Amino acid sequence: MNHVIANGQSTEAALPCSLEEFLVAQKLLPRSVVVEHNGEAVAPSEFSQRQLAPGDRLEIVRIVAGG
Repeated sequence: MNHVIANGQSTEAALPCSLEEFLVAQKLLPRSVVVEHNGEAVAPSEFSQRQLAPGDRLEIVRIVAGG
């Protein structure tokens, strides 16, 4: 196991893996989040191709609908 920094917290990840695989392992639905990877916004269509490496920084925001 290696670690990435997700929302300021060191988080274990089975690296190498895609961003999509990481999100699923964290019990997050890829369609329900917005992600910044090392300071760059990532389009949801790129989640499966974007590879994570040890020490990468992620900012993950859940999308919440409501009124």
